[in-house]
Amino acid sequence: MGRLEGKVAIVTGAGSGIGRASAVLFAREGARVLVVDQEPEGLIETTRQIAREGGAVHSVVGNVGWEEVVKGYVQDALKLFGALDIVYANAGISGGFTPLLEQTVEYWEQILRTNLIGPFLAIKHAAPHLTAKGRGSIVLTASVAGLKANAGAAAYSASKAGVISLAQTAATSLLGTGVRVNAICPGLIETGMTREIFERARDRGTHDKIGQINPLQRAGGPEEIAAMALFLASDESSYVNGQAFPVDGGLSSTLPFVRPIR
Repeated sequence: MGRLEGKVAIVTGAGSGIGRASAVLFAREGARVLVVDQEPEGLIETTRQIAREGGAVHSVVGNVGWEEVVKGYVQDALKLFGALDIVYANAGISGGFTPLLEQTVEYWEQILRTNLIGPFLAIKHAAPHLTAKGRGSIVLTASVAGLKANAGAAAYSASKAGVISLAQTAATSLLGTGVRVNAICPGLIETGMTREIFERARDRGTHDKIGQINPLQRAGGPEEIAAMALFLASDESSYVNGQAFPVDGGLSSTLPFVRPIR
């Protein structure tokens, strides 16, 4: 029996990277999954992969920063699967590395809409259905960039700091309901968002140096974030609430260091 057997999950940003890995893993563990992304091509591949493995899946194309889209995907999950137990609000954009003083209000609005307003809307529209059942798990994707500087550009980092606060404040707002809200703070993970970093390193022949400033001395994979998402989505984390978990090879646990000479 799977760890999510009989449950219904929504995963946003499921067209690639962490979202795809999480949706596939949730389905393998028995969940019926509704996947959401604004890129239809990636969403088709995610849906195909889950269906090939015998999972129950439905896809929704849309920008999760807009309320009508969020209301729609929550209603679709309820209509198609008859229930809702888990929401993984993972969708996000980086915005690149535009220097702070060159960033515009429109640039900030775009990043905040996807990265922070999207998770807020997921909580707003999913929580009433979860609280009616007296249980449920909401997982948000934050970032180590929301913990400390120099892991992302200013707008991205601020949006992810907001996600961490949102997990904490939402957990408190839902006190006594049985609904849990937690966040994951990935470190450097090879996804579509970070592809350019990895490709530049490969072109320079320095790929082996990626991740060298964390104690594990490597970058992470989407499946490693998905494993944490599965734990937080499952009943195994039934007493975990209002927390933000770095999954970063130890990066946020230490100051920058030079590898000791042996």
